[in-house]
Amino acid sequence: MNPSWERAQRTQSTAAAEGFDWPDLDGVFAKLREEVEELAEAAQDAGAQRARRCSDELGDVLFVIARLAQRLDLDAERALEGACERFDSRFAYVMQGAGALPSVGDPARLDAMEARWRAAKDRES
Repeated sequence: MNPSWERAQRTQSTAAAEGFDWPDLDGVFAKLREEVEELAEAAQDAGAQRARRCSDELGDVLFVIARLAQRLDLDAERALEGACERFDSRFAYVMQGAGALPSVGDPARLDAMEARWRAAKDRES
């Protein structure tokens, strides 16, 4: 497992053992939504501190996700690796038909790619 994921989970386990934890999964999801909203706000910042704020808020999102993984008894690193593998497979399917897609820059390209993406997901079911 990635050392940062391990540290986040160790830190949160220590806090939880002292009673500093959400009482249920709803609390974890509420905190995740709050942190994602703060990241979205930071991303809209045009100031000089944008990069630092975005980095801080993204870190907070990842920290909460590490706790969510723990609460679901999942390995966050393995879950992310699986997501990467699924993305690679689906994107390869999308790109198999790249010659038939509208050209890069054409707004219709994304819609066409999304349709192929959904087809790739359907093939997995």
